[in-house]
Amino acid sequence: MTQADNPVIIRHVDSGATCCDPDWESAYRRFETADEEVRKFSSRLRSLGVDKLPKDARIVELFCGRGGGLVALQQLGFQDLAGVDLSDTLLSQYRGPAELHLADCRSLPFDDESIDAVIIQGGLHHLPTLPDDLDSVLGEVRRVLRSAGTLYVVEPWLTPFLSFVHTVVAMRAVRKIWGRADALAEMIDRERETYERWLGMPRELLEVFDKHFPSANHSTRWGKLCLLGIKSITSR
Repeated sequence: MTQADNPVIIRHVDSGATCCDPDWESAYRRFETADEEVRKFSSRLRSLGVDKLPKDARIVELFCGRGGGLVALQQLGFQDLAGVDLSDTLLSQYRGPAELHLADCRSLPFDDESIDAVIIQGGLHHLPTLPDDLDSVLGEVRRVLRSAGTLYVVEPWLTPFLSFVHTVVAMRAVRKIWGRADALAEMIDRERETYERWLGMPRELLEVFDKHFPSANHSTRWGKLCLLGIKSITSR
């Protein structure tokens, strides 16, 4: 596939079967350009140590949206890539060689123990039923990961910094003069139910992560949960 080609999307569910909100997607596109997103993801992936993986690793990004993370991974030298999302309108914006799946991340379209690394950047907080849906997603991640395969997660987390951001972007004057703040506020408004549910149960969510990746390392700062988990033979 060349960069100009329309992506081929492998469809495992009907378009729009369980999502999506066009107003949220519009705000998402206004929040940052595709190039800005790729630069952000490239820096983040390096900070997480993803660039240290073997370049022939089979990597899947869940909740991949328009594919900024997949582009960043390709720029880091990875070629065996796949992305999963429920929005065909976002997937259709991707340009690159990755394999795209219109699928539910609670039922992944991959064989057991076929993936070296799974990356999630800001998708878990959209899950409608917590903590049960998180349990389902992580169970699927463990199923498809090879032994010693790695899970990388970056999600919003209610730290003092994030509370400050919420306060600022809620100000009408700020939204009026700062387009990015307005876009973020719109995204929060459109996903408020699932977003606030996610932020409101940190203990329960960490317990689910620990269930599937008991030796995971995680940090919570600057409004983000950053978690790295490795699938071990003995973990349940």
